[in-house]
Amino acid sequence: MSRPTQHSAIKHLIRRATLGVSHSVLTNLLNQTYEETVEQLLAPETQPDYDELTFFRYHPAADFMWQPSHAKLNWLYRMTHSQRYLEEKMALFWHHVFATGVEKVDNPYALHQQVELFRTHGMSNYKTLLIELAKNPAMLFWLDNQHNHKDAPNENWGRELLELFSLGIGHFTENDVIGCARAFTGWAINFTGWHVLTLGKVPWEFQYQPEDHDNGEKTFLGVTGDLNGEDIIDIILRQPACATFITRHLYNFFVEDELEVPKWTNEPPRNPEAIEFLSKVFVESGYEIKPVLRALFNSKFFRNIRYNKVKSPVEVVIGTLKLTGDLNGPDPRWGEIDRIPLSMGQDILDPPSVEGWHTGKEWITSGAFINRVNFVADKFRNLDLPGVKTIVENVKHNSDSDIPETIVDCCLEELGDFEVDPETYKELVDGIRLDSLGDATDEQIVNTLSIIAGTKEYQFC
Repeated sequence: MSRPTQHSAIKHLIRRATLGVSHSVLTNLLNQTYEETVEQLLAPETQPDYDELTFFRYHPAADFMWQPSHAKLNWLYRMTHSQRYLEEKMALFWHHVFATGVEKVDNPYALHQQVELFRTHGMSNYKTLLIELAKNPAMLFWLDNQHNHKDAPNENWGRELLELFSLGIGHFTENDVIGCARAFTGWAINFTGWHVLTLGKVPWEFQYQPEDHDNGEKTFLGVTGDLNGEDIIDIILRQPACATFITRHLYNFFVEDELEVPKWTNEPPRNPEAIEFLSKVFVESGYEIKPVLRALFNSKFFRNIRYNKVKSPVEVVIGTLKLTGDLNGPDPRWGEIDRIPLSMGQDILDPPSVEGWHTGKEWITSGAFINRVNFVADKFRNLDLPGVKTIVENVKHNSDSDIPETIVDCCLEELGDFEVDPETYKELVDGIRLDSLGDATDEQIVNTLSIIAGTKEYQFC
């Protein structure tokens, strides 16, 4: 593979497998091979996380998490500063799949603990992840399993485990839901206290209550016996539909926008061969996530499909902060940062329902689009930001400053190495105004960057 082609492939990988990186990090990554970059991303434990002590010194609320905004601040700051890029991207992925909201849970620290669960197990074994999720207090409360008793089963957790977390509609019956619910009776929460302002963070804990577990015979997906929750998860994993369901989620998140999950029963995947390939890797690895990610990132279908996924609001915000170098470290403005992705349609830690967010083109409403453009354009116009200074210097160094076409080409490359349609390109070129010496000024370059931020092509990754 030639160097320029490899560089383009690595940039594509970074756009999809991370929430963005700084110019200096990207430069370092471009000095290694694509395959080496994949392996580095898949080994987050080898990379530094972020300076937690400095963060908490300036933002103590993000440690105590009295309010939902504090937990959101904690995660958004970590997304921006952690160098474990794929770990944070996978935590966001599982938050999309296992959507849990603070509006009902009403314990920000419990939601924070769930995100920590995604960091710890997000690239490990799916069986382990499901078992830990079934014991997670935020999920137990979100889907009412604390009300699931042997004499009065509650089906909410059991139904969503099958419908949205593992198999999908059409691969189980109502009797399976009942059997599943009965198997998870006794899986409850030890409410060690509520999240009260005067007490700070008070964690909830998982508690198994054997006296409340239904030990009777149950039938689930054709298996009969005194089944418990872990038995249920074992049976789920043996279903071919489980591998298809999870790998389709991964394909949707990393490769190509799919339809919303409820439509999957009646609509085939966009790339059935890719799903079949990834499912085989998933099963043969013993339900490990990391081998599936490795196979996905190294596949032709991943490397060849570019700029057809709409960026989520979180991806827009975090990627822009990293690219421009804004809010690099503690800053009073971090206290308001969670409102920005909210204005674009994504309230982190508070999805609209257990289905999570409908992604793809549904991110782009008229109001959300304007907020996206204004946020990014304002950052790109700010010549005081270190990342913007770097972009401007790169454009001046790599272009013929008196030829507008080369200036536009370099701006497009700096913002993601993408193309715009011919009419838009002509408007960008025509908009370049050279100074009296026949050169483009810094202000002209940042103005071009801000205009590019408003194009439809910039909304894709």
